[in-house]
Amino acid sequence: MSTSSSEAGAPPRGNEVDLGEHRIHYLSYGEGPAVVFLHGSGPGASGYSNFKQNLDAVVANGHRAIVFDLLGFGYSSKPTDRDYTTELFAQTIKDALDAIGISECVLVGNSLGGAVSIRLTLDNPELVKGLVLMAPGGIESDAVYYNMPGIKKMIASFTSGALDFDSLGALLTMLVKDPAVVTDALVTERHAILQTQPVEVLGRLRVANMESELGKLDCPILGFWGQDDQFTPVSGYQKLIDACPDCAFTIVANCGHWVMVERREMFDAQLGEFLARLGREQVWASASQPELTS
Repeated sequence: MSTSSSEAGAPPRGNEVDLGEHRIHYLSYGEGPAVVFLHGSGPGASGYSNFKQNLDAVVANGHRAIVFDLLGFGYSSKPTDRDYTTELFAQTIKDALDAIGISECVLVGNSLGGAVSIRLTLDNPELVKGLVLMAPGGIESDAVYYNMPGIKKMIASFTSGALDFDSLGALLTMLVKDPAVVTDALVTERHAILQTQPVEVLGRLRVANMESELGKLDCPILGFWGQDDQFTPVSGYQKLIDACPDCAFTIVANCGHWVMVERREMFDAQLGEFLARLGREQVWASASQPELTS
């Protein structure tokens, strides 16, 4: 699928799925079994900003990379008259996948996108053949998350309307260990989207605690957590390891909330092997079956 450029420095525009009440924007690259990317929350967040550096490796491995903007983010609809619940995010993504004909996929979710990926998998186990989670939300109480320094700063800054270009950049440096990762280009990209985001998007964000349901996740899970994460407690990996029968996590030293950005080569390599494993074991049937010829 071709994409079109937007205003200077903003993420590219792709296609939209019209769900009636909502529109969900997505970018699609390559062909093959679908790997679906779900981004984290925050001011100016979009799927492209979170995952643009990881898409080429997925496509090179013979897969289709589909990058969604969650409701309230990127170029998707941003309603102001409802709570942004985990269930609402998951259902709109499921409806969008149905609309574009995706019946099997691997989900890759960071932070809020991790929580949405967990909810999607719990509700639609036949859809999800594997989960890749980076510092997922949705497995702690609200009190735990709201006590994290990054979350506190993000909510206070966004809901006060005080975020200009410089203060947005300062907030984004809390997502990483190495502040050099937060370039002017990245801040520009997110600042462009921030101009379209009403305060309700984060002010009415409601992420359910799904810890008690984690044992129902029986698909293979690959996980990552930065040791210096300021947004979700790294101890959360133990909950998934304890509950899920096929689960492995890498805890990454000198790394913050964005493992896929700060440790891109490591992340891409492990993701590629995970996808290959699903094909070898025929967990993901469409990934392992050769094309039929007449």
